[in-house]
Amino acid sequence: MKIAVLVSGSGSNLQALIDDGIAIDAVVSNVAGAGALDRAAAAGIDSAVFEQSAYADRAARDTALAEWLEARGIGLVVLAGYMHLLTDPFLQRFGGRIVNVHPSLLPAFPGAHAPADALAYGVRWTGATVHLVTAEHAAADTGPIILQEPVALRHDDTVETLHRRIQTAEHALLPRAVRLLLEGRVAVVVGSRKVTIDVPEDLWGED
Repeated sequence: MKIAVLVSGSGSNLQALIDDGIAIDAVVSNVAGAGALDRAAAAGIDSAVFEQSAYADRAARDTALAEWLEARGIGLVVLAGYMHLLTDPFLQRFGGRIVNVHPSLLPAFPGAHAPADALAYGVRWTGATVHLVTAEHAAADTGPIILQEPVALRHDDTVETLHRRIQTAEHALLPRAVRLLLEGRVAVVVGSRKVTIDVPEDLWGED
């Protein structure tokens, strides 16, 4: 299955996938000059930029992006720090074949400031989540959960120190989840009203 990774920033999660040996066929950014594009170039991966300013609206941009990926036979889309919500023209084509990584134990603390929100709320644990994105789960950071990894908060944590530890968890979790999908160990179940996933029992850990 061909894989595309969508990025907006430095690309540390992209690098984790590359370092894990996962074959990536394309990298796409919505930000020209994003550090992730340099990582793609260093790994010899084809890349492209789809900036919002080049299109009439986000739906038009997402239509062009989906067509570009389809022309390359992409079967799985990985959102690795991609900071734009995908719209219906994209989700209708790739929904259920999109994986996102998020820096919290969803459904807690969705959105762009999850580590700061966890600190502000005073929780003792947060973490990282990898989940599917579907047309039925178009809202930010929703969708069937594949894997999660807890991260403990420390009394002296700042947003920066907490986020670094969460990123370490993400860098291990995202390649693992992608491999499970590629190996067919996570089944996507399309029902009459929703999309769910069937995760093997051995991934739930010990009782």
